[in-house]
Amino acid sequence: MNQTAFVFPGQGSQHVGMGSQLLELCPGLVDSRYRPADDLLGIPLSTLCRQGPVEVLRETAVTQPAVFLTSVATWDVLHARGIVPDVVAGHSLGEYAALVCAGVLEWTDALRLVRRRGELMAAVNASVPGSMAAVIGLRTADVERICARVAAETGRVVEVANDNEPGQAVVSGEADAVERVGTEAQASGALKVLSLAVGAPFHCALMAGIEAEFAAELDRVTFSEPRLPVLSSVTADLVATAAEAKSCLARQLTGRVRWTETVQRMRQQGVGRVVEVGPGRVLGGLSRRIEPGLQVRSTHNRRHLDATLADFVPAPATASAAAGHRQEV
Repeated sequence: MNQTAFVFPGQGSQHVGMGSQLLELCPGLVDSRYRPADDLLGIPLSTLCRQGPVEVLRETAVTQPAVFLTSVATWDVLHARGIVPDVVAGHSLGEYAALVCAGVLEWTDALRLVRRRGELMAAVNASVPGSMAAVIGLRTADVERICARVAAETGRVVEVANDNEPGQAVVSGEADAVERVGTEAQASGALKVLSLAVGAPFHCALMAGIEAEFAAELDRVTFSEPRLPVLSSVTADLVATAAEAKSCLARQLTGRVRWTETVQRMRQQGVGRVVEVGPGRVLGGLSRRIEPGLQVRSTHNRRHLDATLADFVPAPATASAAAGHRQEV
C-alpha cells in the first residue's frame, strides 16, 4: 500500500484567492498557464480565481474552468519538484484535470471543454430550475428509495447524483422534488440535509438534453492513450483506452459520481497516500472517511502545499532535474 494517488476536485471547491500560493512558488505559471487560459477563453479567468468577485466565480460557466485551471497549475508545481502519482482520479469536473495529468487530453482542449460544459449545464438550469442537496446520515440505498418514491408520486426528476462516502449522498433534480426528498429523508432519520449552492442540477436526467451537443464537442478533441492509470468516478474502474476516457466524459452529464467505490478501488490498487491536487479539501476528507487507513495530503493553501511538498523528498538527481523543469513552469 505504498502507491500515491492524485485526486482532482470538482465544482464546489472554488474560493476567491485560489492559486495565489502557486504563483509565489512558480511565477512562470503566468506565462505557461494563466495568461494563455485568459486568452483562450476571452475572459479574465486568472483574475477571477485570485480576486473574484465571489458571485462571478460561482457561475457554473466560470467555476468549472477556474477549478480546472487551478488544479492543472497545482499539478505543475508538484511535477516541477519530481512528484508524480501512481494513479489519478477526479471527482466529476476533476476528471478533466486527471486526464491531462495522465496525458489523455491536452490542457487547452480540456479547458475549452470544461468551459463549454459549464455553459451548457447553466443553460439547462435556466430552462428547468433545479437544485442539489446533500443527505447526511442515511445509506445511499435508502436515499435512492426515497428519490424513486418522490419521482413516481410527483412525476418530477430527482435522483442520487453523488455517492460521496458511506452516509453522504447528494440528490439532484427539479427543485421542488429535491426539497421533498430532503424532507422525507429527515423524517427517515437523516442527520442533516444541506442545500448546495451550485448553478445547475448536475448528474441527473435533466442533463440529457445537452448530451448530443456536448458529444459533438468531445468529437472535436483528440484523446490519447493513458500514460498513467486513471480511475473514472463514473465507473469506479480503470480507464484503459482513449475511447473509454471520451465515453466516461460523455456519461458524466447524467451519470452518478461513484466516489465511494472509486476510493475503494484505489485502495485495492495499492494506494496508501492520496494527494488532493487543486483548491479545497473536500476530497481528502471524503477519502479518509471511506478508507481510514489512507494518508491524505492537501494543496489547498501555502501551508498545506508546503507540507505536501516536504512529504516527498526526491533523490538528488531527481531534485536537480526538477529544478531545471521549474524554470519552464
